[in-house]
Amino acid sequence: MEVINQVYPTEPGQIEKMMEPGPDGPIVMVNLLKFKPKAIYKDGRASTLTGREAYALYANAVTQYIQTFGGRILFGGDVTHLTLGIVDELWDEVALAEYPNRAAMVAMSLSDGFESMSAHREAGLAGQLNIETIYNAAMFNPLAG
Repeated sequence: MEVINQVYPTEPGQIEKMMEPGPDGPIVMVNLLKFKPKAIYKDGRASTLTGREAYALYANAVTQYIQTFGGRILFGGDVTHLTLGIVDELWDEVALAEYPNRAAMVAMSLSDGFESMSAHREAGLAGQLNIETIYNAAMFNPLAG
């Protein structure tokens, strides 16, 4: 299995697929984040921030902003250990963001407000994986016997 972290969708069909209606009901985006050692801003601004610190500026802003689109941040935490499996390099952080549906996530991602805070995201990220998930009640039902 090859894994390639990216900051923006670049593979053919990724953006088109994201624009499709998607599953009914809420989605949770699993974000596997890899930070740059030092933040690098596209506009050339000088910065002494690490990639993690720059991304934290984005994360703090988006935590509030996502609510405008009916979403919320469920979890954010540092990756500390790989318990099972093999990868060449671990991600630095995992974040889980819930949206009422894919359309809400897309609307947020294309909004002017999101664009203005994304400079910190882009400056801090070496790359990431975004994985769309839906709740599987048949598999994970706490009431199932």
